[in-house]
Amino acid sequence: MLDALTVAVAVTALALAAWCGHAAYRDQPTKDWHFIGMAIVSVLALAQLVVGVVQLARGERPEQGMAVFIAYLIGSFAAVPAAGFLSLTERTRWGSVTVAAGAVVLAVLEVRLYDIWGN
Repeated sequence: MLDALTVAVAVTALALAAWCGHAAYRDQPTKDWHFIGMAIVSVLALAQLVVGVVQLARGERPEQGMAVFIAYLIGSFAAVPAAGFLSLTERTRWGSVTVAAGAVVLAVLEVRLYDIWGN
């Protein structure tokens, strides 16, 4: 895995979590700007998914098992889009809370991916 990309995904996910958490604190639902932030974080997660698949295709293997690594890789890609979709169904402050929670989950998954890869 690329360490810089892992850090970038985790930091942007935490920034998104803080931003949506602030919106929830102010009793606001997710807005268009939040969805742009989710798109940026999702593109970074997609880049990491592609890098992980390419490294696996080149023969590199994670230390803690390929199945676990692939599961975490797919989960990290899906965390923020799933939270964004759920926030569309809940157009209250709880939609913002959902996105903030999904972004925190993504940051935790990034740390776990780093551990699974063996860095």
